[in-house]
Amino acid sequence: MFDPAIDKQVLLRGLRFHYREYGPAAPRRLRRDLPAIVLLHGLASTSRIWIMMAPLLARRYRVLALDQRGHGESAKPDGLYDFKAVVGDLAAFVDATGLDRPVIVGHSWGGNVALEYAATHPRRAGALILTDGGFLEISGRPGATWERAEQEMAPPELTHLTPEQLIEGAKRWELGRIWRDEVQAALLANFEVTEDGTVRPYLNRANHMQIVRALWDQRPSELYRRVRAPVLFVAAQREAEGRAAEWVSMKREAIARAQQMLADCEVRWFEDTIHDIPLQRPVELARTIETFVRRKTADA
Repeated sequence: MFDPAIDKQVLLRGLRFHYREYGPAAPRRLRRDLPAIVLLHGLASTSRIWIMMAPLLARRYRVLALDQRGHGESAKPDGLYDFKAVVGDLAAFVDATGLDRPVIVGHSWGGNVALEYAATHPRRAGALILTDGGFLEISGRPGATWERAEQEMAPPELTHLTPEQLIEGAKRWELGRIWRDEVQAALLANFEVTEDGTVRPYLNRANHMQIVRALWDQRPSELYRRVRAPVLFVAAQREAEGRAAEWVSMKREAIARAQQMLADCEVRWFEDTIHDIPLQRPVELARTIETFVRRKTADA
């Protein structure tokens, strides 16, 4: 499996962060008037979720995929996993890498980080692509309580599994329908292997739950009117029943509300698609992002 990324490290606010940079094989072909693209993974994921999509965007753009704090090969401090902290990391990353109003692409929780960044720094984002994230107010769901959210969003206990058992289990989840070497690489990147041969997530449970609490406290509807960058929601949907169908309905309602409040907003629905859009639809997602960025860059 060929991976064209260059792994890099950067010191941000006293913490060391890992990121992966992609760019054209011939740097002279990279147009300097095009914005760079920063990719933000979701909760309990890593920069490797973009392993198939990032090289496609890198044919024209400078692309940087960051491991956010607590995740992957980046620093894992105890505490400080609220949006103020992670947005501060992102702002420092943009400064340290010399980016000028980059396009921020966030998947799932990464979409919420991207939204908070654009609301906090309205002049420092060229565009937002919120990939199945950045729209849902967990605390606003009917019957929602923190106690219920805390229970439902707690990470599964996987530390008793070997890598082989983890892979076999994952193939029985929704990832099984899209399994390939790159999907396996993205999955395994979320874990380290301990001395006894079992896996342990890079994002520990305590830090995971701090992020869940931050999501509970965040109110995207209070952020939309502060965003000046053009926004594209890329949302996944597929036929579902029961609670899964309710989730899709709430997603549609939330995105419709966002459209009414954002100054410049578009929506692209990906049919028959799971939540991990970058792994299932990397070509279509890259094409959608490039088309949106090219048009909005021209508009600017």
